[in-house]
Amino acid sequence: MAETPTLTDRTALNLHRARAAPEPALFLHEAAADDVQDRLMAVNRSFTSTAIVTPYPEVWAARWPDARIVADGDVLDLEEDAHDLVIHGLALHWADDPVGQIIQCRRALKPDGLFLGVAFGGRTLAELRQALGQAEIEETGGLSPRVAPMADIRDLGALLQRAGLAMPVADAVPLQVSYGSPLHLMQDLRKMGETNALHDRLRRFTRRQVLMRAAEIYAEAHGGTDGRILSTFELVTLTGWAPDASQPKPLRPGSATARLADALGTDETKLRD
Repeated sequence: MAETPTLTDRTALNLHRARAAPEPALFLHEAAADDVQDRLMAVNRSFTSTAIVTPYPEVWAARWPDARIVADGDVLDLEEDAHDLVIHGLALHWADDPVGQIIQCRRALKPDGLFLGVAFGGRTLAELRQALGQAEIEETGGLSPRVAPMADIRDLGALLQRAGLAMPVADAVPLQVSYGSPLHLMQDLRKMGETNALHDRLRRFTRRQVLMRAAEIYAEAHGGTDGRILSTFELVTLTGWAPDASQPKPLRPGSATARLADALGTDETKLRD
């Protein structure tokens, strides 16, 4: 079996989060937690044993004070068949093995328990990635890893199926945030603890001319008439259930007892081979 490649430098990630702790900018986690609350209100069920995987317990525990808070390490501190609800809060993009994370969550669920995850989608920071990439190529003639790779909604939805969850659903909400300049965006990412912690990143400070050129490119391409710039954050919500015999099952192909044409009140036309 192939060994899982190392994506994240966990030591650097923890240092970045600790550096952000005195004055954090956690509005995206606030938005994600609010959305999860709204979704759970629409579920016709009461949950009595909740676990939340998050690097920022202060946001999530305030909404679920009785939940078990679990750090987002490679191995999750979750007991098998112990919970009827497991929430994974905006940390999958730093996981070396995201499907393994969801599998661990699924194993922690009781039969017919709910997994609800929020992850950054592929459109997140698209403007910044483009500006940094172009600036680095212009100024240095090369390109280095700077922003954690984030999967699109189709790939994230496929993780639910690969993890063995039933009735998987994935949907996305793009959020656009306005900043005074690209440098203000970069400062906010620092306060989020979301600066570059990729294992294969350059191990030296970025040249000032690269950052200045990236800011120029960003402002030219995505600046408004008011002089501000927009940054996209895409929040993808992943929902799936631990398999249980009580759940609805798809019908076996060929087992239908009525014709679709009859239900639609139309004539059935046979297609040519």
